Amino acid sequence: MSTNGQQRSSIRPGLTVDIVLKKDQATGRLTRGIVKDILTNSPNHPHGIKVRLQSGDVGRVKLIVGGQSQ
Repeated sequence: MSTNGQQRSSIRPGLTVDIVLKKDQATGRLTRGIVKDILTNSPNHPHGIKVRLQSGDVGRVKLIVGGQSQ
């Protein structure tokens, strides 16, 4: 599996990912969480697939950290 978040096919609900929130785009600060919803419809995106985390945070995936959480 790809470890970057540019391919929609490599992201699914339950994955642990690092995202960049809109407010953190200038600094590149990452927020870690578990994917709840995939918001990008296209199969890929150069800045990362946009997702909503279980915490409610919305941002673009920069790194896929781990597999399905239990």
